[in-house]
Amino acid sequence: MSETATASEPAPKKRTEWNAVAAVIAALIGLLALGVSGYTAMLQREQVRAEVWPYLQPAITIDQGGLAISIENKGVGPALVDGLRVYVDGQPQRSWPDIFDALGLSDLRNTRASKVNGVVIAPGETIRQIGLDNAADFQRLLGQYPRMALALCYCSTLDDCWLQDQRERRPERRRTQVHACPARGPDEFIDNERVTSGTAGDG
Repeated sequence: MSETATASEPAPKKRTEWNAVAAVIAALIGLLALGVSGYTAMLQREQVRAEVWPYLQPAITIDQGGLAISIENKGVGPALVDGLRVYVDGQPQRSWPDIFDALGLSDLRNTRASKVNGVVIAPGETIRQIGLDNAADFQRLLGQYPRMALALCYCSTLDDCWLQDQRERRPERRRTQVHACPARGPDEFIDNERVTSGTAGDG
């Protein structure tokens, strides 16, 4: 009787080993499910980002014989312009009157401009920053336009932000994703102003 009982003793050990294996398998399945869930959530976030992705493109447009400096949203989501700097010959300009002065076109300094900095541009929308209807003025500004460069920062509705800097010589570096738009400083462009403080003091 004692020999029979002794021979059957290893059975509980096998059950214990199978329980351990089952526990490991269950843990692996749980980790796999967690990984799949995380990957699915990541794909969903990327899909949402793609659905609200903005893409701003500065451009010169010709409309009925006039020249317009414009910004177009070629993306599929709205873009919040959160920073704008404009340079002439590498030097920052504060306003359109300053730009015209720097370009030697002071007689155009009171040209009316549209506000861009701080506005939301809808998908497919084009904002005409400034326009000239006179053909002669058109040619004069067009000849000086290569001296200008725009640094534009904008964000999506998910707070993904991009900086587009025309000063970059390599096209692939002109548009880069950034954590946040740079803080506004003394070189921030103030658009939609026809007269600078310096001009106001001339009178």
